[in-house]
Order: sequence, then C-alpha cells, then structure tokens
Amino acid sequence: MAENQQDLNQLLKVRREKLQALQENGKDPFVITKYDVTHHSDEVKAEYNKHEEALLAGRVAPNVDGLDEAEAKEVLNNDYNERRAIMDAQPIPVCIAGRMLFKRVMGKASFCNISDLKGKIQVYVARDAIGEDSYADFKKSDIGDIYGVKGYAFRTKTGEISIHAQEMTLLSKSLQILPEKFHGLTDTDTRYRQRYVDLIMNDESRNVFIKRSQILKEIRNFLAARDFMEVETPTLVSNAGGAAARPFETHYNALNEDVKLRISLELYLKRLIVGGLERVYEIGRVYRNEGVDTRHNPEFTLMELYQAYTDYYGMMELTESMFKYLAEKVCGTTKIMYNGIELDFGKPFERITMTDCVKKYSGVDFDQIKSDEEAKAIADEKHIEYEDRHTKGDILNLFFEEFCEKELVQPTFVMDHPIAISPLTKKKPSDPEKVERFELFINGWEMCNAYSELNDPIDQRERFAQQDANAEAGDDEAEHTDEDFLNALEIGMPPTGGIGYGIDRLVMLLTDSQAIRDVLLFPTMKSLDKKDQ
Repeated sequence: MAENQQDLNQLLKVRREKLQALQENGKDPFVITKYDVTHHSDEVKAEYNKHEEALLAGRVAPNVDGLDEAEAKEVLNNDYNERRAIMDAQPIPVCIAGRMLFKRVMGKASFCNISDLKGKIQVYVARDAIGEDSYADFKKSDIGDIYGVKGYAFRTKTGEISIHAQEMTLLSKSLQILPEKFHGLTDTDTRYRQRYVDLIMNDESRNVFIKRSQILKEIRNFLAARDFMEVETPTLVSNAGGAAARPFETHYNALNEDVKLRISLELYLKRLIVGGLERVYEIGRVYRNEGVDTRHNPEFTLMELYQAYTDYYGMMELTESMFKYLAEKVCGTTKIMYNGIELDFGKPFERITMTDCVKKYSGVDFDQIKSDEEAKAIADEKHIEYEDRHTKGDILNLFFEEFCEKELVQPTFVMDHPIAISPLTKKKPSDPEKVERFELFINGWEMCNAYSELNDPIDQRERFAQQDANAEAGDDEAEHTDEDFLNALEIGMPPTGGIGYGIDRLVMLLTDSQAIRDVLLFPTMKSLDKKDQ
C-alpha cells in the first residue's frame, strides 16, 4: 500500500513538473480564456456521413472475389485512397474540444481519443501536420488533459470517422490521475462523492443525467401545452405543511426567528389558485429530515401542480397522459424496461380503491369493520404493528403498505383513501370516511399523490386541529395549523385538483436506475471525516 502511494505521489509530481515546464516556456494552458468550438463529436460523424454519401453517390465497392490476399489488399487500398482523395478535396473543417481519455504515440504520428458532451471521437495527430514543437508537447501530454483540436474529418482504413489534426491546443492540464480506463470508476462511494469523475469515466452515468434534463424539459413542454404557469414559492417557511414529514429547522438571524425548510410545495401553490392563477406548477427541491435508502434522499425534487375547476379524476387523466407522453418522448416507446420487467404506459392505468386493494391482497374487508377497536384487533391477528393513537383509517393504510404496495407493478391508481391520513383532501360525498384522493403506484413505488383539494375553510380548520392533537400525542410528522392558509381559504378557493410527483423516482424508472443516488448529481453523503462514526 505504501509503495502504491509512493508511485502515485511520483506520478502527481511529474504532472506538476510538466505544467511548470509549459509555464516557463510561455505555454501556460490556464491563461487561455476561450476556444471556438464548431462541432461536437457526434455532429462530426453525422456531417461526415452525409457529406460522404453525397460525394461518393453511385460509387460501387470493388469486387475482390477470386483474388489472392495480396491482390485483394492492393485493390482495397487503391479504392480507399481514391475515396479518401475525393473526400479530402472537399474537406469538412472542424474545431472540437474535450478531454483526452486515450493516447497512442507511434513515432511521427499518434492517435488519441477526445471525449466531449456528445461522445468520443478519434484524432490523428501527425508531426508534419501540427509542427515539431507542438507535437513534442503533445507527446508529453497526459490522460485527462483537455484539448482543442482544429482539423478536418476523414475515415480511416478500418472505417472509423476521425479528425486529422492541424492544430492541437492544450486548454487545461489535468493534475490528477483518472481511474484506469478499461474498468472505469466502479466504486459507488467515490462515484457519488466525486460525480465529476463519474461523469468523465462512465457514459451510462452521463446519459442518465442528460436524460434527466430531457425529462424535465418534456414535462414543461407538456404542461405548457395545457396552459400551466410555472412559478416559484419560498423554501424557508415558518410552517412546513403540505405533507407528513419531519422538517429541517434553522434560525433566521435577521428576523431572530426560527424557520424550516419546506417539505412540500402545496400550501403556497394553493394560495395562488385563490389569487386567480388557475393552472400553476412548480418543480423544486424539498427537504425532509428522514433516512436515506435506495428510494429516499432528504433533499429531493418534487413537482406539484394545481388546476382550478377540476377534481382528482382530472388529475388522473393528466397523469396518465403525461406518463405516456414522457415515455414516448424520452424512451421512444410506451413500453419501458425497469430491472428486467416491462412496464406498459400505453394502455389505460388500472384503478382500484384502497379498500378493495387491501381486500384483494390481504383478505380483510375494511368496509365491514365498524370501529377502531375492531381494526386494531384484526391488525393484531395479522401481526401489523400500530400505535395507540391510530384509527381505523390509519390501520387500513398500514395494511395497504404491508400487503399491497409490492404487488402494484403495472401503473395503478389507488383511490379513495381514509380521511384520517388525508388532512387536505375533500371528503367523498357518498362516504364521509373516505376522501377523493389517489396515489399512482408503478413497480411497487408511490409515484404521485393527488387530491380533489379541500376548499372548505371550516372543515380545514377542524382537520388542522386534529393534526395539532396528533402532534401533541407524539406524531412528529403531523401537519400544524396554518392561519394564513386558512385565511386564504376563507377568501375563497374554487374547486381544484392537485397533485405531487416525485421527479427522482420518475427519472429512476425512465432510465432503469436502481437507486435514487444514481439520478441525483450530488446525493446526500455523510462527511468523510464522520464516515466511520
């Protein structure tokens, strides 16, 4: 181990010495402020293929049948040279820039691979083309250095589209050692802590985050087509409401006031509905003081939207349409694969009430249970743990979590939750113990949560009062009365449908990623100096 560290230190020292030599010779790469890039790697290849097709149209490949090996080789070489001459007579000039991830020096000529945002491309570097001094500097370059390459595109004898360099400009000197190229960066802890190295070494990781950006873009396109307005609301709040979760707390020195980081976007967006903005949404970070696992990170991205004059059925239609749209736009098909399982977003999503779902998978019909005591008795019988404060509705939800969630693989709307776990939702007129709410489950995961929003300020005050009582009884995830929000409801909120989506889980599904940390550029990690504590 000590010997390996000594070798590493020597390699790092050599890199710094190379930089110092460049600086002493007036070639400091860090004084360069810009480089004019005309193409990315994939654009070079696409443009060359199109150009080649046009210039060589009608040209037939030579027939080498019946020729011996030497004769066939000569014929093919002559054909290549003729093709190359035609293409070189009308070259495609390019300027690319990126990180060098491979280099092979062969005397007066060398090859390297340059990696940029769109992929990798081979570069042919010849002494006679770039000059002796420049070539000597290039030979001393290191894997990880960032280069600007000016030249023209061509196709090698092996068929690979490459760039014939005419100028090589060192734009940044890498002073660290990248992981060994054949194995990449495989240590997950290092991948998450040094995402910048992960993005360099792992194309799969980079593609996930490119696709994440595309998903967000297409969500915005979808909602814009439905006349939704994107808005921003506070992240520091005095009352962290809108969800059942523990908030992070801090102190605002200027106001000498304790505040919280938001756990939801809901209550401020509803205030905007009251103000007459009929269709609003926000995509933003929320913060919940909870554990970390493959599907949870304390800081994550939530999207909530609210639409006046509709209900939870309207939210179902919107959700089903949006998931189908995203699958088609991002994956090119409504049938996607996740962890080897085909998920079909193209056919109508199943709809089932929570009560019927629990009956289907546990055999217990909560419509036949008349009291909290009966519910607790059946929970004891089924070995479901609960708290003394729990009601029949709470226990129904515990049954659902235990028996049902894992069974809901294909997209399924679970509807009509108990009122006990839905303090911001309208009651069902036909059954006041239930509310007009649904959650979408895919792959056993909750993907979104939607309501016909409660707009009765008197009912809402009573629900908040029950939540305050739950908090007093020890529920640290309970809501708290929000007087300003109640005042907004008293001003008057129209009938409204609302929904919240976990963006990170959606990205996991559409990119076939197994952990939430794989779709967060910088996931929450324990500090290195506290890692072993």
